[in-house]
Amino acid sequence: MRTKLCDDLGIEFPIFAFTHCRDVVAAVSNAGGMGLLGAVGFTAEQLAVELEWLDEHCDKPYGVDVVIPGKYEGMGEMDPAKLEAELATMIPEEHREFARQLLADHGVPDLPDDQIAPALLGWTEATASPLIDEALRHDKVRLIANALGTPPAEVIERIHESGRKIAALCGAPAQAVRHQNAGVDIIIAQGTEGGGHTGDVGSMVLWPQVIDAVAPTPVLAAGGIGTGRQMAAALAMGAEGVWTGSLWLTVEEADIPPAQMQSYLDATSRDTVRSRSWTGKPCRMLRNDWTDAWENPENPQPLGMPLQFMVTGEAVARGHQYPEQAKDVNFNPVGQIVGSMNKVRRTKDVIMEMVEEYLEATARLESLNAAAAGS
Repeated sequence: MRTKLCDDLGIEFPIFAFTHCRDVVAAVSNAGGMGLLGAVGFTAEQLAVELEWLDEHCDKPYGVDVVIPGKYEGMGEMDPAKLEAELATMIPEEHREFARQLLADHGVPDLPDDQIAPALLGWTEATASPLIDEALRHDKVRLIANALGTPPAEVIERIHESGRKIAALCGAPAQAVRHQNAGVDIIIAQGTEGGGHTGDVGSMVLWPQVIDAVAPTPVLAAGGIGTGRQMAAALAMGAEGVWTGSLWLTVEEADIPPAQMQSYLDATSRDTVRSRSWTGKPCRMLRNDWTDAWENPENPQPLGMPLQFMVTGEAVARGHQYPEQAKDVNFNPVGQIVGSMNKVRRTKDVIMEMVEEYLEATARLESLNAAAAGS
């Protein structure tokens, strides 16, 4: 199952794992895949601490995932403080009050006095650039991935000059071609089944379209992948590997509060919804009272990115602080593969089971070919 990307990046298996938990990054990379740490929730100083820990605990290369949308409010302003002040004036007070009231109605306590809710995270070029600078200071970081758009030219150039590769997610062939034309090294084609920010085209339709559109640029298949059989299907279509995310929310190493973990374990594939209620862009997550409230046409409608998260950042922080009280209004990004995530496993075991299933699937195809040739 080794592909050229494995040789290029120094990994054993073409399994890429997006996660916000450094322990999962280390476990995936040490098991032969490539873990990528989602950096959007960190300041550059906080990211430095995480990456220094990973340098000590990762025996193999790992990556970092940032978010620079192709379009967002305040685009072009590169001073983070000035951008945040400018954006704050664009947020209607009724949105802030609506979010606070939702939390109050569900009995979610306020944050402690010494804890400050996040405002403008790394959802912009101004705030993501320092994260990229920090990532490039660490030799074991071999891949930078960007979500939600083609990375700016200067970002691509900076990453290439450092000797790293850059990947970018897409949900349509036209987006993939824009990535390729801009110099992106790896295209990640994510079908609508995937968790987090995703488009509306199914994986089985999207993957071959993107692979054909950008050949010979390598493509990672994403969106609903949780088994080796799915990985075999993706590689059979021409993908160079698979990009996974939701799968790692229920591993032993995941830093997930028990109430939130149980929500994932109990959910079926029908319990997810694409909603703009947390970030301002369509994002697949578990449906709950929060997503339903923002879908009600009588209530305020979600703002664009990054304005919506400037409204909901306090709710995210309070959900982390009080997960039991916030279980019906928490932010639970996850894909439709959640219906198969019904037990907690070690990360290494997940990787090995995927590899074994992949080998079994490819062996079955070979046996079918052999049978057909002998008939």
